[in-house]
Amino acid sequence: MSDSKERQNIEMKRYSLQHYLAFIIPSLIGIFLFMTPLSMDGEITIPVAFLAGIVQEFFGDTLPYILTGLLFISAVLAVVSLVNRDLMKGPFLTALFAVHPGWVIIRVIGFVLAAMTLFKIGPEAIWSDYTGGLLLYDLLPILFSVFLFAGFFLPLLMNFGLMELFGSLLNKVMRPLFRLPGRSSIDCVASWMGDGTVGVLLTNKQYEDGFYTKREAAVIGTTFSVVSITFSIVVLAQLELQHLFFQYYLTIVIAGFVAAVICPRIPPLSRKADIYINGSQQTAEMKKPTLSPFKWGMQQALHRATMNNGFTETVKGGVKNVLDMWLAVIPIVMALGTIAVVIAENTPVFQILGAPFVPLLQVMQVPEAAEAAQTMVIGFADMFLPAIIGSGIESEFTRFVIAAVSVTQLIYMSEIGGLLLGSKIPVKFLDLVLIFIQRTLITLPVVVLMAHILF
Repeated sequence: MSDSKERQNIEMKRYSLQHYLAFIIPSLIGIFLFMTPLSMDGEITIPVAFLAGIVQEFFGDTLPYILTGLLFISAVLAVVSLVNRDLMKGPFLTALFAVHPGWVIIRVIGFVLAAMTLFKIGPEAIWSDYTGGLLLYDLLPILFSVFLFAGFFLPLLMNFGLMELFGSLLNKVMRPLFRLPGRSSIDCVASWMGDGTVGVLLTNKQYEDGFYTKREAAVIGTTFSVVSITFSIVVLAQLELQHLFFQYYLTIVIAGFVAAVICPRIPPLSRKADIYINGSQQTAEMKKPTLSPFKWGMQQALHRATMNNGFTETVKGGVKNVLDMWLAVIPIVMALGTIAVVIAENTPVFQILGAPFVPLLQVMQVPEAAEAAQTMVIGFADMFLPAIIGSGIESEFTRFVIAAVSVTQLIYMSEIGGLLLGSKIPVKFLDLVLIFIQRTLITLPVVVLMAHILF
């Protein structure tokens, strides 16, 4: 169906009270769970983080054993799938375990490192409290519990029309600010409020279907695949900054906005061709609807809400999301995180790479600049590593800067970077390196300025 016909069909539909409730109720619940502040024991948190804390307390000391078991399952089934892919029946199992050989190796390494840490086998440099122990006993339990609720409840924000409404309301700002078609606003907001990995997959699908040019797909994939509220909570918890959630998220929104305006206008993104995947040139943007942005957004939202297949299918989708996060993301974090922390603790590699940032941070009057400098570059490996390494810094100001910069850099090879390279989106490894450096240099001054205002 053409886009114009789809627009006409949506505009012609008439929706009942039941349709409105199908949009409003799940969206309000999602807003409550992910965006509503709660005061618990004198600290400000949000419901998802509070529920995650309950899960951590419930499982307690058994969580490292559970996590090691999950890593074992992830590694073994990935190896089995690599040997014989026919053994993985169904699209979900195939997507979960039939991964690139490089990711299979990383999953095996993640399990091995977890087992070494759990049973204290091998060199202490691997399983000490500052390396493997920090990952297995401190970070992964947070991921386990947060992913549990994110997997189940994030569809409330994503799948019931809220993104469509926001997307329509943002239509008029997308083209002048970000050089993107209005249609992309839905993808951008979905990434921003939802999850960066979902954003990459959605953008890749839109590119393959011929809705975006090469430049547009590259810009959206590398600029708007923003770290979700859920991951932001994990970073804040690691750096003990939960009480600054709103100041923190406001900062990354402002810094991310500045980067989103600048990065598409400079190489390498500005040099991507404005041609579609089939080789055709970009044409004029499709005719805009005659309805006002709010009315059109509501029509889209109601149409999206009515497309859901009921409570049972939503629950099944939630279970799949949780398993995907547990079995695909956690092994990568354990493997790359442990290796990077071992390197950071026992070698001067990241101090050397981060050395150019020391005078820059000193000029910006950031306390403990030498300690913070290495976190400016280590995030290229994984988003959590700056938080892990920066957790020992005493200055709350500096920890705030590290937390905000780490989630605005976006290009993490353990997640977004790997997904981009594995997708059809036209970006190369060198592009990702350059964009990571650009985003760091652009967002750092904004974050530090905000920190000086807030502190």
